[in-house]
Amino acid sequence: MVDATASGGVKPLYSNGYKAGVLGLLLATYTFNFIDRTIIATIGQAIKVDLKLTDTQLGLLGGLYFALLYTLLGIPIARMAERWNRVTIISVSLVIWSGFTALCGSAASFAQLALYRFGVGIGEAGCSPPSHSLISDYYAPKQRATALSIYSFGIPLGTMIGAVAGGWLAQHFSWRVAFVIVGLPGIILALIVKLVVKEPPRGHSEAKEYPLEAEDLVVEPPKPVFSLATEFREIGAVIKILFGKWPVLHMVLGVTIASFGSYGSGAFVPSYFVRNFGLGLAQVGLITGLIGGFSAGIGTLVGGFLSDWAGKRNAKWYALTPAIGLAICTPIYILAYLQTTWQTTALILLIPGIFHYTYLAPTFGVVQNSVEPRRRATATAILFFFLNLIALGGGPVFTGWLIDHLAQYNFNTPNAGGLLSSLIGSFHLPDGAANFAASCPGGVAPKGSPTELADHCRLVLAHSSQQGIIVSLCFYGWAALHYALAAIGMVKHMKERAVAQA
Repeated sequence: MVDATASGGVKPLYSNGYKAGVLGLLLATYTFNFIDRTIIATIGQAIKVDLKLTDTQLGLLGGLYFALLYTLLGIPIARMAERWNRVTIISVSLVIWSGFTALCGSAASFAQLALYRFGVGIGEAGCSPPSHSLISDYYAPKQRATALSIYSFGIPLGTMIGAVAGGWLAQHFSWRVAFVIVGLPGIILALIVKLVVKEPPRGHSEAKEYPLEAEDLVVEPPKPVFSLATEFREIGAVIKILFGKWPVLHMVLGVTIASFGSYGSGAFVPSYFVRNFGLGLAQVGLITGLIGGFSAGIGTLVGGFLSDWAGKRNAKWYALTPAIGLAICTPIYILAYLQTTWQTTALILLIPGIFHYTYLAPTFGVVQNSVEPRRRATATAILFFFLNLIALGGGPVFTGWLIDHLAQYNFNTPNAGGLLSSLIGSFHLPDGAANFAASCPGGVAPKGSPTELADHCRLVLAHSSQQGIIVSLCFYGWAALHYALAAIGMVKHMKERAVAQA
C-alpha cells in the first residue's frame, strides 16, 4: 500500500491497485445505499395494495420521509468528516441504514413504515459526503470526475439490484421479506470497509504531493479549531462558492432539476409497468432493473470519462457534456412512455439513460475541484442538502400527487383527451365529483365490485400514471438549459481554482 521513495524520487503514498480497491469498496457501499433507498419503488405497488395507500403516500415514503433527515443531518455529519475519521463514519452509517431497511419489513402501517424510512435516511446521510472527500484525496483533480463516475455507478447498479431482487422476492415471498433480505448484507460490508480502507491525508492528491517515505510520517494540514463561529464560517464559505459562482451555481441547479425529474418519474416507473401492462413484480423488477443497470450505468461512466477527457482540452465540457446529454434524452424518454406495448417501451428505454446520466460525475467533479480539501465533505453535504431536499424530497411526492390529481379528473371525465387538456381540466372539477381514492382504494376496486368499476379503476390509474411520468420527464429539458448556462465562465473559474490550490 505504501511506496517508499527511491533514489530521492517521490512515489505515491498509495498504489494504484490499492486505490482501485478502495474505490471498489466505496462503490459497493453506494450500491447498497441505492438498493435500500430505491427498492420501495419496485415493491411499491405491493405495499400500496396491502396497506391501502395513495400514490401521494408512496411518494412520501420514497421521497420526503426519507429525504428530510437525510438532508438535515448531512451537513453536521460532513463537518464531523472534516475533522474525524471518514472511514468510521461511513461504516457506522452503513450499519444504521441497513438495519432500518430490514426493519421496514416489519411495518404494519403507513406510520410505522414512515418511521423506519426516517431511520434509513439518518444512516444514509453519512455515506456520500465523506466518500466524495475520500475519493478526492485518493485521486488527482484531473482524475476526479472519472473516479466519481465509478463511485456514482452505484446509483444504477443499486437500482438494478434492488429492482431485480426486490421484485423477485416480493412476488415469490412478500414485500416484507424483500426489505429484510436486501437490508442485512450491508452490515457485513460495513465491517469490511472499516477493516480494509485507510484514512488518507487531507489534500494528498493535490498538485503539491507529500514527499513522504512512510505512512506514519504523514503531516496533514492543521484542523480548524472547533467553534460555532468557525463552523458557520466554513459552511458560509462553501455556500458562497456553490451559489455565488455562476458556473457552479448552474451546475447545482442543473443536477437538482434533473434529479427532481428522475426521482419523481423513477418512483412510479415499476408501478407503471404493473398498472399499464399487467406484469408481475418479478418481471417488472427484471425489466426496469436491467434497463437501468445497462443504460444508466453506461451513461454514468461515460459522463465521467468523457468530461475528464474533453475537460483537459476545454473546461466548459464539464458543463456541455450533461447539457447535450439531457437535451437528447428528454424526447426519447417521452416517446418510450407513449408506446402501447411493454416490449416497445422497454426497448426504447435502453437508449435515453446513456445520455441522461452523463450529468452526475461532471457535476460532482466540478464541486469537489471548486473547494479546499477540508471543505469537500461539506461541499457534497450542502449540494446534497439542496439537491435531495428539493429533488428526492419533492420529486416522488410531486409525481405521486400529480397521478392522484389526474386520476381524480380522469375517473370523472371519460375520454378526457390529451395530457394538456387533462392537466388544465383537473383544476376545474365540478362539485360533487366522485372520489377516486374512496371508489378505488389502493387503486383497485373493492372486492365484489361490478366488473365495469374494476376495469375503470385500472384504466384510470394506468393512464394517469403515464401522464404523471411524462410531466416529470420534462424537467430534464429544463436542467439541460442550466448546464448550458454553466459553460459560460467555466474555463475562467477552473483556472482560478487551480491557481488557488497550487
